[in-house]
Amino acid sequence: MAAQTSTAKFSDIYELKEELGKGAFSIVRRCVQKATGLEFAAKIINTKKLSARASNNNDHQKLEREARICRLLKHPNIVRLHDSIQDEGFHYLVFDLVTGGELFEDIVAREFYSEADASHCMQQILESVNYCHQHGIVHRDLKPENLLLASKAKGAAVKLADFGLAIEVQGEQQAWFGFAGTPGYLSPEVLRKDPYGKPVDIWACGVVLYILLVGYPPFWDEDQHRLYAQIKAGAYDYPSPEWDTVTPEAKNLINSMLTVNPAKRINASEALKHPWICQRERVASVVHRQETVDCLKKFNARRKLKGAILTTMLATRNFSRFSNSNGSSLNKIGSPATSPAGNGSAMATVLAGRSLNVKKNDAIKESTESNTIEDEDSKGVYQVSVNMLSTSQEHPGRKQEIIKLTEQLLQAITSGDYGEYTKLVDPHLTSFEPEALGNLIVGLDFHKFYFDHANAVETISLDPAMSGDGSEGPPRVLSKNSKPVNTSILNPHVHLLGEDAACIAYVRLTQFIDRNGLPVTKHSEETRIWQRKDGKWQNVHFHRSGSPTTETGK
Repeated sequence: MAAQTSTAKFSDIYELKEELGKGAFSIVRRCVQKATGLEFAAKIINTKKLSARASNNNDHQKLEREARICRLLKHPNIVRLHDSIQDEGFHYLVFDLVTGGELFEDIVAREFYSEADASHCMQQILESVNYCHQHGIVHRDLKPENLLLASKAKGAAVKLADFGLAIEVQGEQQAWFGFAGTPGYLSPEVLRKDPYGKPVDIWACGVVLYILLVGYPPFWDEDQHRLYAQIKAGAYDYPSPEWDTVTPEAKNLINSMLTVNPAKRINASEALKHPWICQRERVASVVHRQETVDCLKKFNARRKLKGAILTTMLATRNFSRFSNSNGSSLNKIGSPATSPAGNGSAMATVLAGRSLNVKKNDAIKESTESNTIEDEDSKGVYQVSVNMLSTSQEHPGRKQEIIKLTEQLLQAITSGDYGEYTKLVDPHLTSFEPEALGNLIVGLDFHKFYFDHANAVETISLDPAMSGDGSEGPPRVLSKNSKPVNTSILNPHVHLLGEDAACIAYVRLTQFIDRNGLPVTKHSEETRIWQRKDGKWQNVHFHRSGSPTTETGK
């Protein structure tokens, strides 16, 4: 079906199905074309909400730009727009229903992953970028979250998604198009506020390629200013031992992409002709890279945690007030969604999207690499971050309330009181914890298992390789008949995210007596996100560190 702008009503052509994702001003739902039965993903933008914003003219222009660009692009490695309909306060963009999930998530699930596989992935990414550049389009937000797979079938095509930040350029035009992109993938010229163009996408490809090969980014720092200094200097290296097994040709391509001077940076067409890409059978190594897969699992988990935190921030009613009062343009959003998984959920993530630029060292101590930002003046983004997060210093009483709620929740877990536990957690609770092996857990079934079986198992022996000393950890949930256990919260740090959301990070100390009668102390680092709904606080997300053990509960 050719991309078009329909004049008919959306409901006359399509039947809406379940929700796949949600953003600040948009929602993504699966839809079925009535005439053919074909399935698509409909991004539904509430134009009434956009009109209510102070910057609504700019928002509408960006929406029109995104639709115009997407209609132009027809390539097997790009998520395609099939229809664009304006109908009664809503704008509908009908895209491919992409069901394979994120490329990076697929890689960690594979039984075998080699440098040659990375080369094949990068070739498809470069094909999409080259096509965009040939048609005068610069993506500006190329990153793992926007690299999807067409389906779950083996060998499914990699597809570039989310053109919400894309711009149109004339030829090799270089100009200042505004400060836009994602911190860890921004090019030196954007950070310097120099004129820029197509080379910014190649720089981002270089960052992605580096991650594909070792599972971690070339530029990293908890402080965003130091991160930007690294990028502007092109300060990256190839540390041993992980890079010792990567071929010189792969490193050469990365060097060509991560060239600080954009005039000397390789372009997409040239990169496709690089031996490591076009002669991979002869050049690229075919040895399985298990350490890369292991590092990539951690990298993915870090991105997901940040997405969950930022999603909660976005959900607070103060978001619009803070963003509007500072005059920043934060309507472009794109972090991992926490909605229940389903067909097209990855596509929904990048279509509906959600993100916020959080200035490092002000509050949430997390990775800086996956927050999408767009602002004509980057200082405005920092101001919004500081204002949103500084509210945590104005309400010491509410901070204590969050600590108290967390203590009550841990007590319910320790005592095996599932009824009390369910009063304090959201039914759609999301979580990352070691037992889930890097997977995002949605809902309570996973956690309920430990409550249901608390009486059956008092302690479970750990694999010595997991605990390091072969010791036994306490059960996740203790029944009334279990041996005494004491749980304490150490060094709690609470950040209030507007009026109705909060983040608490702390060390959880658990003391108990093992089956040999000896005292044992365990600890884990935990982060919990609380959100107030209808006047009631509920835990909506948590993250626990450590190796898979039985030492703590939910």
